[in-house]
Amino acid sequence: MTDWQVTAATIFCDAVADEVTVLVYRDFSVGCTGYQQYYEPDRETLKSLEKRGKKLKRPLKCQGLECYRVANYREKLRAEEAGENRKVD
Repeated sequence: MTDWQVTAATIFCDAVADEVTVLVYRDFSVGCTGYQQYYEPDRETLKSLEKRGKKLKRPLKCQGLECYRVANYREKLRAEEAGENRKVD
């Protein structure tokens, strides 16, 4: 088991064209500030997404907690953890 509680990384999420913080907890469950803000956006946030989407000429929408950005970060940490565990043995 890991000896950390939570780790986080701030990334640029191209799905919503904004920086988000991806969190991975000790049990490898995940969280994302972008998910909290953009998955079911309020009216104001939705307007902001539409405006940025028009500027970028593509629709913007949060892909949820199983998007590849979150999954890649979690898998990177799992691989690092597995590598450290092998070195200790």
